Amino acid sequence: MTAAVLKALGIRKTFRETGEELAILRSASLEVRAGEVVALLGVSGSGKSTLLQILGTLDRPDGGSLEIGGEDALALSDTQLSRLRNRHLGFVFQFHHLLPDFSALENVAFPLLIDGQGRKAALSRARELLAEVGLSGRGEHRPNELSGGERQRVALARALCTRPSVVLADEPTGNLDPASAHRMYELLEDLATRHGQAFVIATHDMELAARSHSRFRLVEGALEPC
Repeated sequence: MTAAVLKALGIRKTFRETGEELAILRSASLEVRAGEVVALLGVSGSGKSTLLQILGTLDRPDGGSLEIGGEDALALSDTQLSRLRNRHLGFVFQFHHLLPDFSALENVAFPLLIDGQGRKAALSRARELLAEVGLSGRGEHRPNELSGGERQRVALARALCTRPSVVLADEPTGNLDPASAHRMYELLEDLATRHGQAFVIATHDMELAARSHSRFRLVEGALEPC
C-alpha cells in the first residue's frame, strides 16, 4: 500500500459571530494516498470548503492534527507553512482565478516564477503541462480568449506546476457545461493514474464523486464514508 500524502485526524473548527458559536467541523478525519482521488460531499454550508482550507494550511483548526508529506503542519510557522504548500500542495477553485493580463502559459508558470525559478525553465514546464491538459495550441491566449472549460484546465495545469503531492479542488466542475465537466473527470483520472497525483475534491457533482476512488460525506461536522 502506498504511503499517505495527507493525514487529518479529529479536525475541529468553530466560528464565533455576535456572541454565538457555530461548530462547523467537530471531528473530521481523512487519509489520502498517492494516486487517490477523494470526493468530499455534503450540503451547502456543511463545511467542505472550510475543511479544504484547513487541509491546504490556509486556515488553522481549533483542534486535531494534520500531517502533510510526513510533516506536522500544525507545528510549523507561517514561513515554514508557505514552503510546505509550495512543495506539497496545489489548489483548483470553482472560479479559476487566472491573471487576466497574462497568457495561459504565463499563468501556468506563475507559481514557479514567484518561487524564483528561471523564466526559461518555468515556461518549459508550463508548456509540458498545457500539452498534458490538451491545450498545447492555446498557450499564448489570455483567459478572456478561452472557453470556461479551457480556463479550468489552465487552472489545473497551474496547480500541477510545482509537482505537488496532493491537489485540493473546490467545486472544479461547478461552472462547467457537461462536456467540459466530463473532460475534467478524465483529466483527473489520467493524472492520478499516470503520475500518482492525489486529489481531494469538494463537489456537488455526483458523476465526479462516483468516479472517485473514495467518497466521504460531511455530516454534523464529521466525515462519513459513503
